[in-house]
Amino acid sequence: MSNIKATELGTQSIRQLLVKYALPGIIAMTASSLYNIVDSIFIGHGCGAMALSGLTVAKPFMDICAAFGSLVGVGASTMVAIKLGEKDYESANKVLGNVIVLNILLSSLVMIIGLAFLNPILYAFGASDVDIVYAREYMQIILYGNILTHIYFGLNSVLRSMGHPRSSMAATIVAVFVNVILDPIFIFKFDMGVRGAALATIISQAIAVIWQMMIFCNPKEIIHFHRGIWRLDAAITRRALAIGTSPFLMNLAHCFVVVIINNCLMFYGGDMAKASFGIINRITFVFAMIVMGLNQGMQPIVGYNYGAKQYRRMWRAMYLTSICATFVMGGVFLLGEMVPDLMVKMFTHDTQLVSLTILPTRILACSMLLVGFQMVTVNFFTSIGMAGKSIFLSLTRQVLYLIPLALILPNFFVSNPILGVWWALPISDTISAITAAIMLMVVHPKLK
Repeated sequence: MSNIKATELGTQSIRQLLVKYALPGIIAMTASSLYNIVDSIFIGHGCGAMALSGLTVAKPFMDICAAFGSLVGVGASTMVAIKLGEKDYESANKVLGNVIVLNILLSSLVMIIGLAFLNPILYAFGASDVDIVYAREYMQIILYGNILTHIYFGLNSVLRSMGHPRSSMAATIVAVFVNVILDPIFIFKFDMGVRGAALATIISQAIAVIWQMMIFCNPKEIIHFHRGIWRLDAAITRRALAIGTSPFLMNLAHCFVVVIINNCLMFYGGDMAKASFGIINRITFVFAMIVMGLNQGMQPIVGYNYGAKQYRRMWRAMYLTSICATFVMGGVFLLGEMVPDLMVKMFTHDTQLVSLTILPTRILACSMLLVGFQMVTVNFFTSIGMAGKSIFLSLTRQVLYLIPLALILPNFFVSNPILGVWWALPISDTISAITAAIMLMVVHPKLK
């Protein structure tokens, strides 16, 4: 990345920068979320309702594996953006080398532990004797390819922060395109079931990693692979892990919450209730990924201007992103309240599952207008290195609010306790959004 490309983050119009940096992320995240929907559609129609239930059980475990990747990737990308703002290019290059080494070490550890204790973990995550077969087959393949997954997400984060949002987008689109092509081939033609879906995911990520490596091997890039960057630097490692702790704990807490919800749903409604939760998650996931794309675009802008002490530009980027995120999540609200049946029928033709999912979809959609703002606020604190505040906000919604509500509210719905589990989600979203607003009001006068 040239100096001109780096310094545009501190001089160009915030609106133009947000479009330039967020649009590729939005396209990439939308493509990625559409892949997840297509993947679920193939599994639902090709393997049945219990396969969807098994995938719902496997999802938090897969997210935990990815959380260790975000522990390194998000921290490193934030450091790259800040170092570029400070014109410290040597340190930015060392961050790149540390990303690769740390991801290899962490992903290998996760793979070994995950494979060794796979069945107990899946049962703890809410699996039954029926759907654990599907969950186990899926996760075995995912764990074997865990190293590729970590490197893929880590390098994509660095690409965005060094001024290559389009290259990051291209890597994601390549992975999604290959995945969607391979899914029906492996699931239907080769009759591999959920194993085929997992294998398609890993192969697509391997191809994306090759694409990323070609970019970082170019010596003309200001941040690229070369000798002297591969040794772990204690200061860089500590700082990257400290910053990355917030999204890591957010992902970890989210997975833990999904486990609690899965077990509550299993207790009150059985496997079909878990399948309902999986479908609703995939509907909201599309819009949440668009917000994540906005966050990806905001991160280098906020990080650079924070490093350059241009706080007015930093706040403007945060405000514009929050407005856009609220507008995006409004789509979930409208679709969930007005046409929930059409959303659900995309995933299954099982009439019982469709009827069980419509009301929960409406319940969960009612708080979606607030979710985008909360997501942006968490990412904002991460982008300026305020890991403690970001961690606190991450944990309030997932742990402090949602888990107690999910365990307590069913007691107030005596005739239909499962409604208490469903209502716990929008209530916790509302309280956490209020908490985020208060924290921003406290921090704003200090960063004028």
